[in-house]
Amino acid sequence: MTSSPEESVESLVLHATDNGVSWITLNHPEAMNAVTWDQRERVIALLADASADPGVRAVVITATGKGFCAGADLRGAPAGRAVPVAGDVARTIRLGAQRFVAAVLDCEKPVIAAVNGVAAGIGAHLAFACDLVLAAESARFIEVFVRRGLVPDGGGAYLLPRLVGPQRAKELMFFGDALSAADAERMGLVNRVVATEELEKTAREWAGRLAQGPTRSLALTKQLVNASLDTDRASAFAAEAAAVEIAMTTTDANEGVASFVERRTPEYRGR
Repeated sequence: MTSSPEESVESLVLHATDNGVSWITLNHPEAMNAVTWDQRERVIALLADASADPGVRAVVITATGKGFCAGADLRGAPAGRAVPVAGDVARTIRLGAQRFVAAVLDCEKPVIAAVNGVAAGIGAHLAFACDLVLAAESARFIEVFVRRGLVPDGGGAYLLPRLVGPQRAKELMFFGDALSAADAERMGLVNRVVATEELEKTAREWAGRLAQGPTRSLALTKQLVNASLDTDRASAFAAEAAAVEIAMTTTDANEGVASFVERRTPEYRGR
Protein backbone atom coordinates (compact mmCIF):
# COMPACT_ATOMS: atom_id res chain seq x y z
CA MET A 1 0.00 0.00 0.00
CA THR A 2 1.46 3.38 -0.98
CA SER A 3 1.38 6.60 0.98
CA SER A 4 -1.17 9.17 -0.06
CA PRO A 5 0.31 12.36 -1.54
CA GLU A 6 -0.75 14.47 1.43
CA GLU A 7 1.18 12.35 3.92
CA SER A 8 4.30 14.29 4.86
CA VAL A 9 7.48 12.76 6.19
CA GLU A 10 6.73 14.53 9.50
CA SER A 11 3.48 12.58 9.78
CA LEU A 12 5.16 9.30 8.84
CA VAL A 13 7.97 9.77 11.37
CA LEU A 14 6.51 11.42 14.45
CA HIS A 15 8.68 13.27 16.94
CA ALA A 16 8.15 14.66 20.42
CA THR A 17 10.39 15.51 23.36
CA ASP A 18 9.06 14.71 26.81
CA ASN A 19 10.99 15.14 30.07
CA GLY A 20 14.34 15.04 28.34
CA VAL A 21 13.44 12.05 26.15
CA SER A 22 13.30 12.32 22.36
CA TRP A 23 10.57 9.99 21.05
CA ILE A 24 10.94 8.95 17.40
CA THR A 25 7.92 6.99 16.19
CA LEU A 26 7.62 5.34 12.80
CA ASN A 27 4.03 5.94 11.79
CA HIS A 28 3.13 4.16 8.59
CA PRO A 29 1.36 1.08 9.96
CA GLU A 30 -0.30 0.28 6.61
CA ALA A 31 3.19 -0.53 5.27
CA MET A 32 4.30 -2.20 8.54
CA ASN A 33 6.52 0.88 8.93
CA ALA A 34 8.83 -0.01 6.06
CA VAL A 35 10.96 3.11 5.69
CA THR A 36 11.47 5.19 2.59
CA TRP A 37 14.61 7.18 1.87
CA ASP A 38 12.97 10.38 3.13
CA GLN A 39 11.85 8.70 6.36
CA ARG A 40 15.36 7.39 6.98
CA GLU A 41 16.76 10.87 6.43
CA ARG A 42 14.34 12.28 9.01
CA VAL A 43 15.35 9.68 11.61
CA ILE A 44 19.04 10.40 10.93
CA ALA A 45 18.43 14.12 11.37
CA LEU A 46 16.45 13.62 14.60
CA LEU A 47 19.24 11.49 16.07
CA ALA A 48 21.79 14.17 15.15
CA ASP A 49 19.56 16.79 16.77
CA ALA A 50 19.35 14.65 19.93
CA SER A 51 23.15 14.50 20.11
CA ALA A 52 23.47 18.27 19.83
CA ASP A 53 20.60 19.25 22.15
CA PRO A 54 21.59 19.37 25.84
CA GLY A 55 17.90 19.23 26.71
CA VAL A 56 17.66 15.73 25.24
CA ARG A 57 19.18 13.06 27.47
CA ALA A 58 17.76 9.83 26.03
CA VAL A 59 16.07 8.64 22.84
CA VAL A 60 13.33 6.06 22.22
CA ILE A 61 12.67 4.62 18.76
CA THR A 62 9.33 2.85 18.40
CA ALA A 63 6.44 2.49 15.95
CA THR A 64 2.69 2.36 15.60
CA GLY A 65 0.55 -0.60 14.57
CA LYS A 66 1.63 -4.23 14.38
CA GLY A 67 5.04 -3.69 12.82
CA PHE A 68 8.18 -2.04 14.16
CA CYS A 69 9.83 -1.76 10.75
CA ALA A 70 9.38 -4.21 7.88
CA GLY A 71 12.57 -3.11 6.17
CA ALA A 72 13.31 -0.69 3.38
CA ASP A 73 10.64 0.84 1.17
CA LEU A 74 12.53 1.79 -1.98
CA ARG A 75 10.02 4.41 -3.07
CA GLY A 76 11.41 7.91 -2.87
CA ALA A 77 15.04 6.85 -3.21
CA PRO A 78 17.23 9.19 -5.26
CA ALA A 79 16.82 8.53 -8.96
CA GLY A 80 19.53 6.34 -10.39
CA ARG A 81 20.87 5.84 -13.87
CA ALA A 82 18.66 4.03 -16.37
CA VAL A 83 21.54 1.58 -16.75
CA PRO A 84 23.37 1.31 -13.40
CA VAL A 85 27.14 1.15 -13.45
CA ALA A 86 29.50 -0.52 -11.01
CA GLY A 87 29.49 1.38 -7.73
CA ASP A 88 25.92 2.73 -7.92
CA VAL A 89 24.42 0.13 -5.58
CA ALA A 90 27.31 0.27 -3.11
CA ARG A 91 26.97 4.07 -3.00
CA THR A 92 23.23 3.77 -2.33
CA ILE A 93 23.88 1.36 0.55
CA ARG A 94 26.58 3.59 2.07
CA LEU A 95 24.41 6.70 1.89
CA GLY A 96 21.20 4.94 2.90
CA ALA A 97 21.05 1.82 5.08
CA GLN A 98 24.55 2.19 6.52
CA ARG A 99 24.08 5.86 7.45
CA PHE A 100 20.75 4.93 9.04
CA VAL A 101 22.30 2.34 11.38
CA ALA A 102 25.43 4.43 12.00
CA ALA A 103 23.24 7.33 13.14
CA VAL A 104 22.00 5.17 16.03
CA LEU A 105 25.45 3.85 16.91
CA ASP A 106 26.94 7.36 16.81
CA CYS A 107 24.17 9.15 18.69
CA GLU A 108 25.65 10.73 21.82
CA LYS A 109 22.59 9.92 23.87
CA PRO A 110 21.49 6.42 24.91
CA VAL A 111 18.96 5.00 22.46
CA ILE A 112 16.24 2.51 23.41
CA ALA A 113 14.38 0.45 20.81
CA ALA A 114 10.81 -0.31 21.88
CA VAL A 115 9.98 -3.04 19.36
CA ASN A 116 6.21 -3.39 19.09
CA GLY A 117 6.00 -5.92 16.26
CA VAL A 118 7.83 -7.34 13.27
CA ALA A 119 11.36 -6.02 12.74
CA ALA A 120 12.66 -7.32 9.42
CA GLY A 121 15.75 -6.57 7.38
CA ILE A 122 16.98 -3.05 8.04
CA GLY A 123 14.22 -2.81 10.65
CA ALA A 124 15.88 -5.58 12.67
CA HIS A 125 19.26 -3.89 12.30
CA LEU A 126 17.76 -0.59 13.44
CA ALA A 127 16.71 -2.31 16.66
CA PHE A 128 20.00 -4.20 17.14
CA ALA A 129 21.98 -0.96 16.75
CA CYS A 130 20.19 0.58 19.73
CA ASP A 131 21.86 0.56 23.14
CA LEU A 132 18.95 -1.20 24.85
CA VAL A 133 16.20 -3.26 23.22
CA LEU A 134 12.75 -3.77 24.72
CA ALA A 135 10.42 -6.08 22.84
CA ALA A 136 6.72 -6.75 23.09
CA GLU A 137 5.77 -10.42 23.30
CA SER A 138 4.38 -10.09 19.77
CA ALA A 139 7.67 -8.84 18.30
CA ARG A 140 9.47 -10.90 15.67
CA PHE A 141 12.95 -10.40 14.21
CA ILE A 142 13.66 -11.58 10.67
CA GLU A 143 16.90 -11.53 8.68
CA VAL A 144 14.83 -11.42 5.53
CA PHE A 145 17.61 -10.85 2.99
CA VAL A 146 18.24 -14.51 2.14
CA ARG A 147 14.58 -14.91 1.23
CA ARG A 148 15.14 -12.38 -1.56
CA GLY A 149 18.52 -13.67 -2.67
CA LEU A 150 20.26 -10.65 -1.18
CA VAL A 151 23.18 -9.99 1.17
CA PRO A 152 22.36 -8.38 4.55
CA ASP A 153 22.90 -4.63 4.50
CA GLY A 154 22.66 -1.87 7.08
CA GLY A 155 25.51 -3.31 9.12
CA GLY A 156 23.88 -6.66 9.81
CA ALA A 157 27.03 -8.72 9.34
CA TYR A 158 28.82 -6.28 11.66
CA LEU A 159 26.18 -6.11 14.39
CA LEU A 160 24.95 -9.68 14.72
CA PRO A 161 28.28 -11.50 15.30
CA ARG A 162 29.09 -8.97 18.01
CA LEU A 163 25.77 -9.61 19.72
CA VAL A 164 25.38 -13.39 19.39
CA GLY A 165 28.63 -14.72 17.90
CA PRO A 166 29.37 -15.80 14.32
CA GLN A 167 27.64 -19.20 14.40
CA ARG A 168 24.31 -17.85 15.63
CA ALA A 169 24.59 -14.88 13.27
CA LYS A 170 25.07 -17.19 10.30
CA GLU A 171 22.15 -19.35 11.39
CA LEU A 172 19.86 -16.33 11.45
CA MET A 173 21.16 -14.94 8.15
CA PHE A 174 21.40 -18.23 6.25
CA PHE A 175 17.86 -19.40 7.02
CA GLY A 176 15.95 -16.13 7.43
CA ASP A 177 13.54 -17.68 9.94
CA ALA A 178 11.40 -15.46 12.14
CA LEU A 179 12.85 -15.20 15.63
CA SER A 180 10.37 -14.75 18.48
CA ALA A 181 10.89 -12.08 21.11
CA ALA A 182 11.50 -14.75 23.75
CA ASP A 183 14.16 -16.48 21.63
CA ALA A 184 15.77 -13.13 20.82
CA GLU A 185 15.99 -12.42 24.54
CA ARG A 186 17.59 -15.81 25.21
CA MET A 187 20.17 -15.15 22.50
CA GLY A 188 21.05 -11.73 23.88
CA LEU A 189 19.53 -9.65 21.09
CA VAL A 190 16.86 -8.24 23.42
CA ASN A 191 17.29 -6.90 26.94
CA ARG A 192 13.74 -7.59 28.10
CA VAL A 193 10.45 -8.92 26.74
CA VAL A 194 7.27 -7.39 28.13
CA ALA A 195 3.56 -7.73 27.50
CA THR A 196 2.50 -5.67 24.50
CA GLU A 197 0.39 -3.36 26.65
CA GLU A 198 3.38 -2.75 28.94
CA LEU A 199 5.88 -1.80 26.21
CA GLU A 200 5.39 1.96 26.21
CA LYS A 201 5.26 2.11 30.01
CA THR A 202 8.50 0.16 30.34
CA ALA A 203 10.18 2.26 27.66
CA ARG A 204 9.16 5.43 29.52
CA GLU A 205 10.53 4.04 32.77
CA TRP A 206 13.87 3.06 31.26
CA ALA A 207 14.21 6.27 29.27
CA GLY A 208 13.27 8.31 32.34
CA ARG A 209 16.04 6.66 34.35
CA LEU A 210 18.55 7.37 31.59
CA ALA A 211 17.35 10.96 31.27
CA GLN A 212 18.08 11.49 34.96
CA GLY A 213 21.58 10.06 34.65
CA PRO A 214 24.99 11.66 33.99
CA THR A 215 24.47 12.18 30.26
CA ARG A 216 28.07 12.90 29.25
CA SER A 217 29.34 9.90 31.20
CA LEU A 218 26.75 7.71 29.47
CA ALA A 219 27.90 9.03 26.08
CA LEU A 220 31.51 8.23 26.86
CA THR A 221 30.56 4.79 28.15
CA LYS A 222 28.61 4.10 24.95
CA GLN A 223 31.61 5.08 22.84
CA LEU A 224 33.94 2.82 24.82
CA VAL A 225 31.65 -0.21 24.64
CA ASN A 226 30.86 0.23 20.93
CA ALA A 227 34.57 0.48 20.10
CA SER A 228 35.70 -2.31 22.41
CA LEU A 229 35.35 -5.17 19.92
CA ASP A 230 37.17 -3.30 17.17
CA THR A 231 40.37 -2.45 19.00
CA ASP A 232 43.30 -3.97 20.84
CA ARG A 233 43.74 -3.89 24.61
CA ALA A 234 46.29 -1.08 24.65
CA SER A 235 44.08 1.18 22.54
CA ALA A 236 40.99 0.28 24.59
CA PHE A 237 42.79 1.07 27.85
CA ALA A 238 44.08 4.37 26.46
CA ALA A 239 40.58 5.34 25.33
CA GLU A 240 39.20 4.37 28.74
CA ALA A 241 41.74 6.53 30.58
CA ALA A 242 40.98 9.50 28.32
CA ALA A 243 37.22 9.03 28.78
CA VAL A 244 37.56 8.89 32.57
CA GLU A 245 39.57 12.10 32.54
CA ILE A 246 36.99 13.85 30.36
CA ALA A 247 34.15 12.63 32.58
CA MET A 248 35.87 13.94 35.68
CA THR A 249 35.65 17.48 34.29
CA THR A 250 31.85 17.40 34.09
CA THR A 251 29.45 19.02 36.52
CA ASP A 252 27.71 15.68 36.96
CA ALA A 253 30.92 13.99 38.11
CA ASN A 254 31.39 16.66 40.75
CA GLU A 255 27.78 16.15 41.81
CA GLY A 256 28.24 12.39 41.93
CA VAL A 257 31.24 12.64 44.24
CA ALA A 258 29.62 15.31 46.40
CA SER A 259 26.41 13.31 46.80
CA PHE A 260 28.42 10.25 47.82
CA VAL A 261 30.31 12.21 50.47
CA GLU A 262 27.11 13.86 51.69
CA ARG A 263 25.18 10.57 51.59
CA ARG A 264 22.34 11.84 49.42
CA THR A 265 20.84 10.99 46.04
CA PRO A 266 22.66 12.75 43.20
CA GLU A 267 20.84 15.24 41.00
CA TYR A 268 22.42 15.03 37.59
CA ARG A 269 21.94 17.82 35.04
CA GLY A 270 23.41 16.16 31.99
CA ARG A 271 26.37 18.51 31.86
